[in-house]
Amino acid sequence: MKRWIKIERIPGPLASVYEKATRLVIESYYRRIAAEIGASLAAGRILDLGTGPGCLPIEIVKAFPLIRVVGVDLSPKLIRMAQRSAAQAGVADRLSFQVGNAARLRFADACFDMVISTGMLHALRDPVKVLNEIYRVLKRGGEAWIYDPAQVASQIDQDRWKALLTYRERFFLWLFTLAKLHKPLQTYTPRQVVAIIEATHFKAYRIDEGKHEIRIKLSKQ
Repeated sequence: MKRWIKIERIPGPLASVYEKATRLVIESYYRRIAAEIGASLAAGRILDLGTGPGCLPIEIVKAFPLIRVVGVDLSPKLIRMAQRSAAQAGVADRLSFQVGNAARLRFADACFDMVISTGMLHALRDPVKVLNEIYRVLKRGGEAWIYDPAQVASQIDQDRWKALLTYRERFFLWLFTLAKLHKPLQTYTPRQVVAIIEATHFKAYRIDEGKHEIRIKLSKQ
């Protein structure tokens, strides 16, 4: 799957293309991340930023019934997909999804036990502002887990994914590629991530670099 241009949301015509890609890695990626999150926070309230079609929040609440998740994304189409998927999975009572900007969150201070994000950091125009918003909505002692650019793209079976696309979806993907509206993303190095974090209110953090992603854990002390 092509990696997205540095814009802050998936373009509407490509929402279904993206959703089909994420569904292919629910078991291999999102279910595993959900287990890691649930092992750290068995109960509480989580905010998922850049939630997309809601795969990760749905897997979290399916496995951990004492967790509630709010998913936020800039794409109205992806939010509608997430809401439908939650209803189909029978977990809509433990989830909510809303269109919103991670740099201007509509939540009170200190109202989440954890904030999570997979594959969003590299696309942010102002990552410092977003991390400070995360700090604001986290409870004291809470953590933010950020996976970037996330291993999703590297795990997708390209042939299987393309076989799922309609002619219309293939056309829009071709059009966006031809117009250079999406192209290889510029990901951050661990050193760049440190510089971003040190410009925020967070003082305690850990960065682990994997083969395809950087995992960041921020603590609000």
